[in-house]
Amino acid sequence: MSAPSFKIEAPRSLATQVAQRLREAIVDGQFALGEMIPEEQLASSFGVSRTPVREALNQLQLLGLVAVKPQRGSYVFEATEADVEALCEFRMLIEPRAAELAFRHARTETIAEIQAAIAEMTAARKSKDGVRYSRADTRLHEAFVLHCGNSYLQAAYATAGAKIAALRTHLSAPADVLRPAGYEQHQQLLAHFSAGDFAAFDALMRVHVAGTRENYVASLKARRAAAA
Repeated sequence: MSAPSFKIEAPRSLATQVAQRLREAIVDGQFALGEMIPEEQLASSFGVSRTPVREALNQLQLLGLVAVKPQRGSYVFEATEADVEALCEFRMLIEPRAAELAFRHARTETIAEIQAAIAEMTAARKSKDGVRYSRADTRLHEAFVLHCGNSYLQAAYATAGAKIAALRTHLSAPADVLRPAGYEQHQQLLAHFSAGDFAAFDALMRVHVAGTRENYVASLKARRAAAA
């Protein structure tokens, strides 16, 4: 007779709950890049002490979303061209390999997830909702990693995933929802994935991410010019 299981579902800590909500706010563009995050105001808004807020900010610092500056406070990360370049190189390496593994391990589930993401993009384009489009874009690209079946690859992507999602919203979402090129490339990526044509998939992913990089860099330059 097997021993009974007494496992219970541990409730999420206050810090984890605050971190999740702040992560969503940063990714969705409710805080601007480089904006100070007021700890006291957040604590009051959440109805908690400043301790879980500080713990949450430390968690988000590990994801690259927040910079905690001693004696100065906490700030949303500020993107640089070098950072954009590094993240895009990372994506060009990780996403095509994750897609191959996802095709092998969970082809049907991945296709369904991508189709749902493209349906969301279609709706977002009709309503010209940049944030909704950005969320769907993130959902599509993360589908390959989600279903790849390799926990080490998933962990590697998780370290950068939140920042990648945030950059979509902050630097390109308003334009992406209006551009047909990126939308059409997502549909082509689905076609290549469904056919198992990973030479074509890899080539298109590189073009797609390179275009993203150029758009981000142009956006950063425009922001600097506006600030000057």
